[in-house]
Amino acid sequence: MTVYVNGQRHAFSGQRGASQPGRERRPADGFYAALDLGTNNCRLLVARPADDGFHVVDAFSRIVRLGEGLAASGRLSAPAMARTIEALKICAGKIRRRGVTRVRAVATEACRRAANCQDFLDEVRRETGIELEIISQNEEAALAICGCAPLIDPETPDILLFDIGGGSTEICWLKSAPGLDAAATGAAELSLFAWLSVPIGVITLAERHGGGQIGLEVYRAMEAEMTAAVAAFEVRYEVACAVAQGAIQMLGTSGTVTTLAGVHMNLPRYDRAAVDGSYLDLVTVREISARIIAMTYAERAAHPCIGPERADLVIAGCAILSALCRLWPAERLRVADRGLREGMLYAMIHGVTAPQGRWRAEAETGFGAAGTAAD
Repeated sequence: MTVYVNGQRHAFSGQRGASQPGRERRPADGFYAALDLGTNNCRLLVARPADDGFHVVDAFSRIVRLGEGLAASGRLSAPAMARTIEALKICAGKIRRRGVTRVRAVATEACRRAANCQDFLDEVRRETGIELEIISQNEEAALAICGCAPLIDPETPDILLFDIGGGSTEICWLKSAPGLDAAATGAAELSLFAWLSVPIGVITLAERHGGGQIGLEVYRAMEAEMTAAVAAFEVRYEVACAVAQGAIQMLGTSGTVTTLAGVHMNLPRYDRAAVDGSYLDLVTVREISARIIAMTYAERAAHPCIGPERADLVIAGCAILSALCRLWPAERLRVADRGLREGMLYAMIHGVTAPQGRWRAEAETGFGAAGTAAD
């Protein structure tokens, strides 16, 4: 499969867990690390090159809530920064012990918005040795596409990919066309047709509406807020029409989506191998969301696929997901436990320049359009 992002060509395999190396050059040996510091999570993958793309040799994930209180104060709080630095110290230790030859560490929405972000980056450098790079919303979305490409069905002409984060939700509409070698390999070319970044995530929504015992009225208010934020995008691009014609696949990459999949599977503990690449039909999404809403905070905290770290955020995530599914009721949703880190690893290991933001921003509506393979 070939993905065109901002006019750049990227080739991927259809195998789960790996990206197909391009033919331009053989990847260098050694270990590579990709670190993604979001508004809610700190995630690390360490991998080595392989014939089928890369193999993960170490990983780390911790909910740090870096963006806690950011919406109200405009600043990263001292406790949030302290929690995050402790997690980054663990990441730094893993990177050193593995003898990593190349690292890319990126920060997203919380650091983009915080007035004291530079102070935080300086402290991270002093305390951990990690050089965090703040990437744009454009590049964040583009790297998520690269990371999720192996889960995309090349036979379906339209792909709606979304990532529900802590401080924002990214929505990408991709177009698929048969590649030159499609008859022999089933390959396809993807281009980014439209993109939207909504400044609503699980932390921002939970801080506005609460995360304890949530009644149906409050839940509907959360859902309505997300629906309103996406309305202009829907009016302009008429995504619902493509969904109604049955020619679109929906792919979700976020803790919300993977949590719902884990709850649906009744897993005794979260299992990435079982969840990544699985499917949820939208009736099941509604049923699982309703089950989670009906739980008490203590029940959510005790659930092995939710836990105390997500107990006050998962309902906000369900509301965001519910709004998207009501607007665009595709037959089913594919679940991706992958994204930004996998995209960074592919770019580093196989010598691909990371996609840069060349998309047209439209400030009055908050959505943008992307280039295609013809650009």
